[in-house]
Amino acid sequence: MNETIPIVLVTGSTRGIGAAIATALRQRGAMVIGHGRTAGPDTIGADLGDPGAAHALWDAALAQAGGRIDVLINNAGLFADNPITASDFAWLDAWEESLRINLTAAAQLSRLAVRHWQAGARGGRIVHIASRAAHRGDSPDHWHYAAAKGGMVALHKTLARSYAHQGILSYAVSPGFVATDMAADYLAANDPAALAAQIPLGRVASPEEIARIAAFCALDAPASMTGAVIDANGASHVR
Repeated sequence: MNETIPIVLVTGSTRGIGAAIATALRQRGAMVIGHGRTAGPDTIGADLGDPGAAHALWDAALAQAGGRIDVLINNAGLFADNPITASDFAWLDAWEESLRINLTAAAQLSRLAVRHWQAGARGGRIVHIASRAAHRGDSPDHWHYAAAKGGMVALHKTLARSYAHQGILSYAVSPGFVATDMAADYLAANDPAALAAQIPLGRVASPEEIARIAAFCALDAPASMTGAVIDANGASHVR
């Protein structure tokens, strides 16, 4: 394995933002290890709703990479309605599934990555794809999503503060709406003109725009930026 080529594990790389990130990184010469719910020609299959899946994914990725991973990108996510009028069991099941996929699996992978880098001498980087919802909340049907992404940002900041002295860096990106399959149902159910009116830029972001930011964090961002959260929401939420 060429020691100068960065090796990057990207979760949720089969579509949307994850696919765009994988493409952007490969164009920069990185070796990308992809992940999807099911295995494919270029992806390791792992259902992150399963508590054991994150560990299995890490082990498989590490084996595929020849024992070295330089960057982890926590991108896999779930955005699904969970109205408060659902039954108690259905509401709780949806809450727990969202937190497991959007937050707990990212924490598990981050833990494994940190321990991997602590055992070596190279350091490493984690990039978290969070959300505008982490800062401003979300719709009445998405308490769980906002809570998970808020937790991801807190996780990211804790990682940055705890491990920078070991060369382990953490960055986060907080998009607003992005034109992906995951957001398609919500975007289709709402008036596009009304949504655009909430965004000073006048449109939702493209996956490629978010990918450019993620690739910068993975490969180029200076170490002093560790702990930063980069907003990408067309100025719809300015902090």
